[in-house]
Amino acid sequence: MAKERAMKHSEFTLGGLFWCSGRQWRCTDIGSRTIIAIRIDSVDVDGDVPELRRTLSRSEAEADGWFKGPPYAVVEVVFDEDMRGGCSLEPDPEDTVAANIRNPWPE
Repeated sequence: MAKERAMKHSEFTLGGLFWCSGRQWRCTDIGSRTIIAIRIDSVDVDGDVPELRRTLSRSEAEADGWFKGPPYAVVEVVFDEDMRGGCSLEPDPEDTVAANIRNPWPE
């Protein structure tokens, strides 16, 4: 079932979990018009040495302290009014294409 409506600003809670683009996020800050969040379903570890690049599962990242903060070891993403349109409290079972996109917010 596709999402019928965007999450309202009031539905986000500090520390609360939500889904967007096939990924799970934790709300780290609530602004007057924006939501700030970290991705918690996995962590892509980059570096100068290709052999050290890897993806950590949520449990691996939690065990290593990646989600402790602030400040966080992972990037915080700003969700504005337009981006909140794809957010929900439950994962969208039809959102399989978006789940395969590595990074929808390029640096």
